[in-house]
Amino acid sequence: MFDRMRRYAERVRGAGGTRVPERREKRAHNLFEAAAAYVAARAEDDQDRIEETAGWVSPEALSFGVSELACRAVVTLARERGQSPRTVARDLLGLPVA
Repeated sequence: MFDRMRRYAERVRGAGGTRVPERREKRAHNLFEAAAAYVAARAEDDQDRIEETAGWVSPEALSFGVSELACRAVVTLARERGQSPRTVARDLLGLPVA
């Protein structure tokens, strides 16, 4: 039975069972890759890279990724400094201590 299935599959694929190589699709960027690259480009003031990375995902996804990156960065800095995330966030933005 398996031999019959194999022969049928070979006929369907073509002579000799040769396969046509698949063209590799360009890998899509996930929103966190896009956010990291976008924020890095903004920090370096690289306008070409900003425009490129902004097109990797939808604006909504990029906004979410940037927001998540900001939260993680503030939490990490707060731990390193031994301060609250609120204090660190206000300090980064140059706001007076609340």
